[in-house]
Formats: sequence, structure tokens, C-alpha cells
Amino acid sequence: MYDYLVVGSGLYGAVFAHEAKAHGKTVLVIDKRPNIAGNIYTENIEGINVHKYGAHIFHTNDKKVWSYITKYAEFNRFTNSPVANYKGELYSLPFNMYTFNKMWGVVTPEEAAAKIEEQRKEITSEPKNLEEQAISLVGRDIYEKLIKGYTEKQWGRDCKELPAFIIKRLPVRLTFDNNYFNALYQGIPVGGYTKLVENLLDGIEVRLNTDYLEHKAELDALAGKVVYTGPIDAYFDYKLGTLEYRSVRFENELLDKPSFQGNAAVNYTDRETPWTRIIEHKWFEFGKDENGNDLPKTIISREYSSEWKPGDEPYYPVNDEKNGKLYAEYKKLADAEERVIFGGRLGEYKYYDMDQVIAAALECAERVLN
Repeated sequence: MYDYLVVGSGLYGAVFAHEAKAHGKTVLVIDKRPNIAGNIYTENIEGINVHKYGAHIFHTNDKKVWSYITKYAEFNRFTNSPVANYKGELYSLPFNMYTFNKMWGVVTPEEAAAKIEEQRKEITSEPKNLEEQAISLVGRDIYEKLIKGYTEKQWGRDCKELPAFIIKRLPVRLTFDNNYFNALYQGIPVGGYTKLVENLLDGIEVRLNTDYLEHKAELDALAGKVVYTGPIDAYFDYKLGTLEYRSVRFENELLDKPSFQGNAAVNYTDRETPWTRIIEHKWFEFGKDENGNDLPKTIISREYSSEWKPGDEPYYPVNDEKNGKLYAEYKKLADAEERVIFGGRLGEYKYYDMDQVIAAALECAERVLN
């Protein structure tokens, strides 16, 4: 009999399992996939740590989280500086002086601010949808070239049909700063995320290829308490209805050349290009292997955003009003399950960054283990 059965070996499950073991509890971790690490799983191919479920760039302002996670991996100094490709025109992201210079030929921060201010005036009342919200923040030119097409591909809906709250703010920098995240700490674990999760799960029993919901009764019998990090609606057999997610499909290609695009991430912001972005994985670790040698090949992933359907990997909760109401009903059912803790992006139907997942798992561990 184990004290805890942890369902899912992603970041939330791994951190909780690690803390439970540190508190002297017995823990069994199970995962339906053939590998640990959930969506942060990285696989080494040709010396390149490939982010199998999309790019994961660690960034946080939370010193407690940073000092915690860096005990289990050394992080490099990768800085996220994506490039936007609009019909062959390249722009810097987030919106900064390089972007404005390319867009309008402006040279000073005053000129850029004046141009944005002039274009924002187009929206005179409270923004009713995402399009109006974006224009009210950054003006029409930036909206048309760098927001509209990308957002519509991401959500599979016209910007006029998306709620304004999806983009409460857009980072506008009147400096030549290409660092996407306003985070004090940022980087990628040297050797990949799988190694990080391996270190967290060191000394803990893990069973892979084990589907919890298919064998729920017998697995529940193995432990006093369950930490469940799968989709909350699946746990209750969708009896109140299905929560919506966005999913992502990847097309991976190994290329026999040292560089494809010269940057980790290039976003394709026009509507006509079917993929949202291309990730070139080697640049997360500066194009070098673990011995510091230049890698002769490269691997790219084209990302396609899609509507989630059962059987797909759920990535992003669709946190609109309809789904929020349905989640609130599932949350009532979850709160009534005395032996089960629901956690993580799917268990809490919440868009979490990695640092927030770690913070939530640590907070939960402090609450229930002490």
C-alpha cells in the first residue's frame, strides 16, 4: 500500500512526488505514455534535445521556484527572442524599436509612440472583441501584420469572434530589447527537460504505459490518496459535458544542414501559411552538443494549431465563459472527492506556465504533507 498514487509524470506530478518522498511518504507514479515528463518531454535525436510537445522555455520572477528547480538541473542562459515572418518580411518580437523601425521607418522612441498613439484612436469605445482590443493597444498596422493571422490560426476563429479579454495587454517596448519574457530568471535545462524530471523522480517507483482511468479501481486500491493531473472532465467520464481545449500538431523534419532559420522560434503571422510557427530545436542550446561541439544537422518542427477532439493531446484550456462555467461544476465534484487531489493544467483546467505549475505543486505539497 502506497501513501500516494500520482497520476501523470509531468511537472506537477513529478514535483509533488518528489516532495512526498522527501516527507517520508511512499509514492507510486504512473503515466499512460511510454515516457516520463508529460508535455515537457525532450528526446535526444542526433545530439539535439527535441521538445516533443512544443517549445518549453523556462522563465520566472519567483525566486523560490527558481532556487528549487535549479537544484535538479543546470539551466543555460537561453533568451527567447522570436522572429515574426509576415509574407517574407521579418520583424522582431515582442514589439520593440526594431519592430517599429522596420514597420514605419521610425528611429526614436518618441516617433514610435506617436505612431502607435495615432493608430490607436481608431477604436473610440470599449473594445467588443479581440480585434478591437488589439487595435486599441497597438494600432492597425501591427495588428494586421503581427497579430491577426497568427491569432486566428491559434484559436481557429476570426478575431472579431474572440473575446477581448484574451489580450488584456500587449507588450510594447520603446527600447531595442528583444527579450520576449519580462523575467528575472530564464533558460533551458542543460541536457533537456527529461533529465530534469528524471532527477525529480530519482528513487521513486514509476510505471509507464499505465492508463489510470482504464484501471481505476485496482490502481486506487494501491494507495491511500491520489494526485490526479489528467483532464478533470475525463476523470468524471465527461458526465457534465466535454471541456474544450486547443491542440497542436507537429511535423518534424531532420535536415542535413547546420541551420534552417538561425533562430529557435519563427512565428508565421500571415493567415495563408498553414502553420503557426517553426521551432528549430538546436538553438535552445546554442547549436552545440553537450561537449560544446557544433551540431552538423538540424531538426525543425512545424506547429499547427487545431481544435481538440477526444484522442488528441489537450494543450490549452479554452478559458472562455462557457467553459469556465462547466469547469466550476466539475470543480464541485472534484472537491467532494476526499481521497483525490486535482492538479496541473488539465486537472485544474487552467493555463499555467511551468513556474506556476511548480509553485502550485509545492503549495499543495506544503498543505497536505506537513
